Amino acid sequence: MPPSDIADPALAAAGNARIGWARRAMPVLGLIGERFAAERPLRGLTIAACLHVTAETAVLIRTLRSGGARILLAASNPLSTQDDTAAALVHGDGEGADSGVSVFARAGVDRETYYAHIASALEPGPDLVIDDGGDLVNTLHTGRPELLAKVRGGCESTTTGVIRLRRMAAAGALAFPVVAANDTRARRMVDNVCGTGQSVVDGILRATSTLLAGKTVVVAGFGACGQGIASRIRGLGGQVIVTEVDPVRALDAVLQGFRVLPMLTAAAIGEMFVTATGSRDVIAAGHMAVMRDGALLANAGHFDVEIDVRALDRLAVTVHREVRPHTDEYVLDGSRSLLLLAEGRVVNLVAAEGHPAAVMDVSFGIQALALAWLAAGTGAVAGTAGDGADESLSGPGGRVHEVPEAIDAEVARLKLASLGTDIDTLTVEQLEYLASWQQGS
Repeated sequence: MPPSDIADPALAAAGNARIGWARRAMPVLGLIGERFAAERPLRGLTIAACLHVTAETAVLIRTLRSGGARILLAASNPLSTQDDTAAALVHGDGEGADSGVSVFARAGVDRETYYAHIASALEPGPDLVIDDGGDLVNTLHTGRPELLAKVRGGCESTTTGVIRLRRMAAAGALAFPVVAANDTRARRMVDNVCGTGQSVVDGILRATSTLLAGKTVVVAGFGACGQGIASRIRGLGGQVIVTEVDPVRALDAVLQGFRVLPMLTAAAIGEMFVTATGSRDVIAAGHMAVMRDGALLANAGHFDVEIDVRALDRLAVTVHREVRPHTDEYVLDGSRSLLLLAEGRVVNLVAAEGHPAAVMDVSFGIQALALAWLAAGTGAVAGTAGDGADESLSGPGGRVHEVPEAIDAEVARLKLASLGTDIDTLTVEQLEYLASWQQGS
């Protein structure tokens, strides 16, 4: 294993305490870890991962280790990196055993170091990859193509990353199968709607201590994440306006009781703006030009391109950094300022701690089981071309595949069990009725 690049090994004890706190709220991964320790589905495999280096991620990494994998982890966002967690992953639980994990992550590194860390995680040649936004997979294809033949498959954690990977697959550039771990019913509900909704509001409130009740808040994008953000802000008394480019999602927002406007119209009305689209320049110079004094700008998308920060820099006469934690004031003229949160990066991970551990328990549980399924390399998965055909994972080239429904259901069952919740099961007669085309008595 290559040597790690972390800030301070002496932080390991604090990191282990932080990881222990997260583990208490992650019973699904605990149960999967017990299964992995007995079955060793990842024995002898090398996993390269590019994820947020947080305590919740550490619980996933140790779960994968219990399955027999050796892991090289790079940070997917330097501003979310917890240096104590990184130290704990490298140095283990303090009992002197080899952790089996190399970490390349230090809080606040520059872009050059960020990509150098990804390159280090890829250096030994992975059998499996886990990505959060697509940068690791992209670097693997463009910078280390000689390693591609060894890769059995990977998991992508974000909507933004899945979009990038599907573009690669459509262009014939994706060399191995990737599972869209973000695109399951359980993940969308728990992670995108509940997790993003709560953690984005948490980040905004930590950075600004603003009162949401009565405030006009513009939410850009009404996918699962946008829906969660909009509903939580409305629940706290905010008057929410939604902007959308998708007519079906816009209709959904209207039928849920939200006001829907074009961004240029909403820009002159809103007091706070939250982007959650996966696109770029959602808030551009023309929008900023008509915003009211003191408007707050926050991004909940994976990449820092949804708010055009460069345009904001050009418009600004003066910039006052850190007027509050993770809040910069851009003075545009003598009487008007805009307040940018988290430098335009993902606000819930920069200004707060991201999703609660209980949320990541479901998301990471899906990824852990999906990686074991990819490692086995057996069976077929539903095709994604819309024809309903099945395609073997071992076929030539790569495509983006859905998580098998059995994995999604298993994680949901484990989570329900941890909550002490029982559900009904279908009777034999009900199964026969549902399987028959003759709907008689």
